[in-house]
Amino acid sequence: MQAKAPEYEFLYSSPISLLAELFSQFEWNYDYTNDHEITAESEGRWCTYHLCAIWRQELESLIISTFIDIKIPADKRTHVDILLSAMNPKIWLGHFEIALEDEVPTFRYNLTLRGNPNATLEQLEEIVTSAVTECDRLYPALQFVLWGGKSPEEALMASMMDTYGEA
Repeated sequence: MQAKAPEYEFLYSSPISLLAELFSQFEWNYDYTNDHEITAESEGRWCTYHLCAIWRQELESLIISTFIDIKIPADKRTHVDILLSAMNPKIWLGHFEIALEDEVPTFRYNLTLRGNPNATLEQLEEIVTSAVTECDRLYPALQFVLWGGKSPEEALMASMMDTYGEA
Protein backbone atom coordinates (compact mmCIF):
# COMPACT_ATOMS: atom_id res chain seq x y z
CA MET A 1 0.00 0.00 0.00
CA GLN A 2 1.38 3.40 -1.03
CA ALA A 3 1.29 6.45 1.18
CA LYS A 4 -1.03 9.16 -0.01
CA ALA A 5 0.92 11.95 -1.71
CA PRO A 6 0.63 15.36 -0.05
CA GLU A 7 -1.85 17.69 -1.73
CA TYR A 8 0.83 20.19 -2.70
CA GLU A 9 2.59 17.75 -5.03
CA PHE A 10 1.63 18.13 -8.67
CA LEU A 11 2.53 16.01 -11.65
CA TYR A 12 3.24 18.18 -14.68
CA SER A 13 4.90 17.53 -17.99
CA SER A 14 7.43 20.33 -17.45
CA PRO A 15 8.24 23.08 -14.98
CA ILE A 16 6.53 25.53 -17.37
CA SER A 17 3.09 24.11 -16.64
CA LEU A 18 3.91 24.12 -12.92
CA LEU A 19 4.88 27.80 -13.19
CA ALA A 20 1.52 28.48 -14.86
CA GLU A 21 -0.15 26.95 -11.82
CA LEU A 22 1.95 29.14 -9.52
CA PHE A 23 1.28 32.31 -11.53
CA SER A 24 -2.42 31.49 -11.47
CA GLN A 25 -2.31 31.11 -7.67
CA PHE A 26 -0.52 34.49 -7.43
CA GLU A 27 -3.18 35.95 -9.76
CA TRP A 28 -0.49 37.24 -12.13
CA ASN A 29 -1.05 37.80 -15.83
CA TYR A 30 0.88 35.21 -17.81
CA ASP A 31 1.18 33.87 -21.35
CA TYR A 32 2.72 30.81 -22.91
CA THR A 33 5.16 31.86 -25.62
CA ASN A 34 5.40 28.19 -26.67
CA ASP A 35 5.42 24.78 -24.94
CA HIS A 36 8.80 25.51 -23.35
CA GLU A 37 8.46 29.19 -22.44
CA ILE A 38 6.15 31.29 -20.27
CA THR A 39 6.10 34.99 -19.42
CA ALA A 40 4.38 36.75 -16.53
CA GLU A 41 4.03 40.15 -14.92
CA SER A 42 4.49 40.72 -11.20
CA GLU A 43 3.64 43.86 -9.31
CA GLY A 44 6.65 44.60 -7.18
CA ARG A 45 6.99 47.21 -4.51
CA TRP A 46 8.30 49.85 -6.93
CA CYS A 47 7.18 48.77 -10.41
CA THR A 48 5.96 45.87 -12.52
CA TYR A 49 8.55 43.18 -13.23
CA HIS A 50 8.51 40.99 -16.31
CA LEU A 51 9.36 37.33 -15.75
CA CYS A 52 10.34 34.88 -18.44
CA ALA A 53 10.99 31.17 -17.88
CA ILE A 54 12.46 28.82 -20.46
CA TRP A 55 12.62 25.03 -20.08
CA ARG A 56 15.41 23.24 -21.96
CA GLN A 57 14.38 19.57 -21.95
CA GLU A 58 17.67 18.34 -23.43
CA LEU A 59 19.57 20.01 -20.56
CA GLU A 60 16.86 19.33 -17.99
CA SER A 61 17.27 22.94 -16.96
CA LEU A 62 14.95 25.86 -16.28
CA ILE A 63 16.10 29.46 -16.45
CA ILE A 64 13.99 32.17 -14.88
CA SER A 65 14.73 35.79 -15.78
CA THR A 66 13.11 38.81 -14.17
CA PHE A 67 13.51 42.09 -16.02
CA ILE A 68 13.42 45.51 -14.37
CA ASP A 69 11.97 48.02 -16.80
CA ILE A 70 14.75 50.61 -16.53
CA LYS A 71 16.97 51.21 -19.53
CA ILE A 72 20.49 52.01 -18.36
CA PRO A 73 21.94 55.11 -20.05
CA ALA A 74 25.38 54.54 -21.55
CA ASP A 75 27.00 57.17 -19.32
CA LYS A 76 25.78 55.36 -16.17
CA ARG A 77 26.57 51.80 -17.29
CA THR A 78 29.89 51.57 -15.43
CA HIS A 79 28.28 52.76 -12.17
CA VAL A 80 25.45 50.24 -12.51
CA ASP A 81 27.91 47.44 -13.33
CA ILE A 82 29.82 48.28 -10.12
CA LEU A 83 26.53 48.28 -8.17
CA LEU A 84 25.54 44.85 -9.53
CA SER A 85 29.03 43.44 -8.91
CA ALA A 86 28.82 44.56 -5.29
CA MET A 87 25.24 43.32 -4.82
CA ASN A 88 25.57 39.86 -6.39
CA PRO A 89 27.70 38.31 -3.61
CA LYS A 90 25.02 39.35 -1.11
CA ILE A 91 22.30 37.41 -2.97
CA TRP A 92 21.85 33.78 -1.96
CA LEU A 93 19.80 32.65 -4.98
CA GLY A 94 20.48 33.91 -8.51
CA HIS A 95 22.31 36.99 -9.72
CA PHE A 96 21.85 40.29 -11.55
CA GLU A 97 23.28 41.10 -14.94
CA ILE A 98 22.77 43.44 -17.86
CA ALA A 99 22.94 41.81 -21.26
CA LEU A 100 24.53 44.02 -23.90
CA GLU A 101 21.59 43.61 -26.26
CA ASP A 102 18.93 44.35 -23.60
CA GLU A 103 20.39 47.26 -21.61
CA VAL A 104 18.02 46.44 -18.72
CA PRO A 105 18.92 44.91 -15.34
CA THR A 106 17.86 41.30 -15.14
CA PHE A 107 17.71 38.85 -12.25
CA ARG A 108 18.56 35.31 -13.43
CA TYR A 109 18.29 31.92 -11.80
CA ASN A 110 19.02 28.56 -13.40
CA LEU A 111 17.46 25.43 -11.88
CA THR A 112 19.05 22.19 -13.04
CA LEU A 113 16.80 19.16 -12.66
CA ARG A 114 19.04 16.50 -14.19
CA GLY A 115 17.97 13.14 -12.81
CA ASN A 116 14.93 14.56 -11.02
CA PRO A 117 11.45 13.88 -12.33
CA ASN A 118 10.38 17.51 -12.02
CA ALA A 119 10.56 20.71 -10.01
CA THR A 120 8.29 21.18 -7.03
CA LEU A 121 5.84 24.00 -6.57
CA GLU A 122 7.78 25.02 -3.46
CA GLN A 123 11.07 25.25 -5.38
CA LEU A 124 9.56 27.44 -8.06
CA GLU A 125 7.74 29.60 -5.54
CA GLU A 126 11.02 30.19 -3.70
CA ILE A 127 12.82 31.19 -6.91
CA VAL A 128 10.04 33.48 -8.14
CA THR A 129 9.50 35.21 -4.79
CA SER A 130 13.27 35.61 -4.34
CA ALA A 131 13.50 37.18 -7.80
CA VAL A 132 10.81 39.74 -6.97
CA THR A 133 12.32 40.43 -3.53
CA GLU A 134 15.80 41.01 -4.97
CA CYS A 135 14.42 43.24 -7.75
CA ASP A 136 12.59 45.25 -5.09
CA ARG A 137 15.90 45.68 -3.24
CA LEU A 138 17.82 46.67 -6.37
CA TYR A 139 15.28 49.13 -7.77
CA PRO A 140 15.88 51.97 -5.24
CA ALA A 141 19.65 51.49 -5.54
CA LEU A 142 19.34 51.92 -9.30
CA GLN A 143 17.32 55.10 -8.75
CA PHE A 144 20.02 56.44 -6.40
CA VAL A 145 22.77 55.77 -8.96
CA LEU A 146 20.88 56.83 -12.10
CA TRP A 147 19.08 59.94 -10.85
CA GLY A 148 20.11 60.58 -7.24
CA GLY A 149 23.78 61.27 -7.86
CA LYS A 150 24.86 58.57 -5.39
CA SER A 151 27.88 56.34 -5.79
CA PRO A 152 27.31 52.59 -6.27
CA GLU A 153 28.63 52.01 -2.73
CA GLU A 154 26.20 54.52 -1.19
CA ALA A 155 23.31 53.11 -3.21
CA LEU A 156 24.16 49.55 -2.16
CA MET A 157 24.35 50.49 1.50
CA ALA A 158 20.93 52.16 1.33
CA SER A 159 19.33 49.26 -0.54
CA MET A 160 20.68 46.56 1.78
CA MET A 161 19.38 48.15 4.98
CA ASP A 162 16.49 46.27 6.49
CA THR A 163 13.91 48.50 8.12
CA TYR A 164 11.57 47.42 10.86
CA GLY A 165 8.29 48.87 12.04
CA GLU A 166 6.33 51.76 10.63
CA ALA A 167 6.67 55.50 10.92
